[in-house]
Amino acid sequence: MRHGDTGRISYRGQLDDALSPMGWAQLRTAVAGRHWDAIVASTLRRCAAFATELAVRRGLPLRLDARLAEYHFGEWQGVPIETLQTTSPDALHAYWSDPVRFPPPGAEPFAAFRERLSAALDEIAAESHGRRVLVLTHGAAIRLLRCLVEGRDFGEMAGIPVDHASLHPLAWPPAGR
Repeated sequence: MRHGDTGRISYRGQLDDALSPMGWAQLRTAVAGRHWDAIVASTLRRCAAFATELAVRRGLPLRLDARLAEYHFGEWQGVPIETLQTTSPDALHAYWSDPVRFPPPGAEPFAAFRERLSAALDEIAAESHGRRVLVLTHGAAIRLLRCLVEGRDFGEMAGIPVDHASLHPLAWPPAGR
């Protein structure tokens, strides 16, 4: 599941934003009537705060895992996408088409991002013992994980819709891994 709205429009990356009132409402609506046996969430506030509330309210075990944090967008972190479209249109298009070869300036290496997310999901799957686990994380993280599970090229990440408070059921580990 992706966190709710923060009221900020940019690549937020690892900036530790709080949820907006709308973000809290989105998340509460998204989980209504759904059931999990445990919750694992990113340590960033926009995930951790709601995960904590939900775990307490439902009496579920909760683990916060820093490996589920959003991609670090380097120099683009906190910069509105509209600004990047004006100041760095070629670099932005190159990133969208091939994030592995054309990361943002100063960004986290894509291989490191993939490895930390995969390691976190490997551990969650190993510990789940068939239980349903809600993993609360971020947009780019979900896009990357979906590419891995769905056998997509990472260049397709930008075209994968991942709305705030959206759920993305994934069977882990990916087939053939």
